[in-house]
Amino acid sequence: MDPREKIEEVLNVIRPALRADGGDVELIDFDEDDGIVQLRLMGACGSCPISFMTLKQGIEKRLVNVVPGVRGVQAF
Repeated sequence: MDPREKIEEVLNVIRPALRADGGDVELIDFDEDDGIVQLRLMGACGSCPISFMTLKQGIEKRLVNVVPGVRGVQAF
């Protein structure tokens, strides 16, 4: 399976929780050379004061553990 498809699968598991709080996440890009996933937090998540924690402790942790080659996430 293409890494981007696997990333989308993981994001689809996370999305209901984000949407319940009025937000969402969008996959912008995945650089297979450096292992960085670029994401955009949208809606309430984009302006939430703890969005960095959501990005790093929630989304990044799950992506790194589930998708081979992912080393981190970056907000876009």
